[in-house]
Amino acid sequence: MQTKLQDKTHYSFSRQENIDKGLFYDIFRSYSWDSVKENIYTKTETDVLRALHHKKRNLEDFKALISPAATPFLEQMARESMRITQRRFGKIIQMYAPMYLSNECQNICTYCGFSLTNKIPRRTLTDKEILREARFLKSRGYDHILLVTGEANKTVGVPYLKNAIRLIRPYFSNISIEVQPLDTVEYADLIAEGLYAVLVYQETYHEACYKIHHPKGKKSNFKYRLHTPDRLGQAGIHKAGLGALFGLEDWRTDSFFTALHLKYLQRKYWKTRYSISFPRLRPHSGGLEPKVIMTDTDLAQLIFAYRLLDGDVELSLSTRESTAFRNNMIKLGVNSISAESKTNPGGYVVDPKSLEQFEICDERTTEEIAAMIRSQGYEVVWKDWEKGY
Repeated sequence: MQTKLQDKTHYSFSRQENIDKGLFYDIFRSYSWDSVKENIYTKTETDVLRALHHKKRNLEDFKALISPAATPFLEQMARESMRITQRRFGKIIQMYAPMYLSNECQNICTYCGFSLTNKIPRRTLTDKEILREARFLKSRGYDHILLVTGEANKTVGVPYLKNAIRLIRPYFSNISIEVQPLDTVEYADLIAEGLYAVLVYQETYHEACYKIHHPKGKKSNFKYRLHTPDRLGQAGIHKAGLGALFGLEDWRTDSFFTALHLKYLQRKYWKTRYSISFPRLRPHSGGLEPKVIMTDTDLAQLIFAYRLLDGDVELSLSTRESTAFRNNMIKLGVNSISAESKTNPGGYVVDPKSLEQFEICDERTTEEIAAMIRSQGYEVVWKDWEKGY
């Protein structure tokens, strides 16, 4: 059970000694999930107005901006989110594509199509198949690629990932991965090969709920996964991506803990850049029904709130979301989106009919999404920001 302290979430870091000697779990355990949730849901109109008035917002302001009390202020939040985003990033949207290498997985996760208990055909791409997928995505214009696998260390461990990075490095300027959490030295090895960024979602910061949805496999270790961004910072990663899977628990409370995690990391590993993603549960093989429904309005509110909290963090929106929603969010806070995504290994050209990890919603081609972005007066950027910036 988490230690229940008075809920002072201004995040002043009076407990700096905990940060210096420990990792994020030391901070995380000093907050009670139930207390944070209650505090968010009891925020008032006055709290929201105060947060909107502040030029520099803290986590207490963030709680007000994601609270139900902020709903009448969404238009004002959207305008401010657009202003902050344009000031920091300009009128540009960076595009990337995921490339699934394997659906092998040794974890049991209740919400994932690749879960060990799902009786599906498993496959891992060969060198030749990796190159076919890479060449296809390069032909579509992509220069930023996200390699994705299930969590199967023996099949798609560090040697496999190193080889994959070596194979595709001539094709792409920026290579990111979304794979099983690794140790610090393993991340350092991959960075030496050309790894640019790592995405690792905690799924939910509700520790008891996390254990229910991850009953078996290395992913069942909540604390090890929670400390993955720490290991990335220690390894000197250029960019780390955070997020929660919305639908497992209360989205507002999970988002607070994601923001708490972000602020901790920014202070401790200040040379690393950070991004936030917003995955919502989507249909898949053996599908889990969401415990909590997050509406489009809720998601828009959350994106605005993150941008008002932090003008520098990158906000990314995947093809899980609908065409209409993604169109509307281009100007209002996000600065990175995927397009023409396939969530199955070899899904672009090698084996389009292999089983998807989850269903995507926005099925438009790369050209159609690029044209949509330009029609809104924005420029399409095909690679991530230069490492020198």
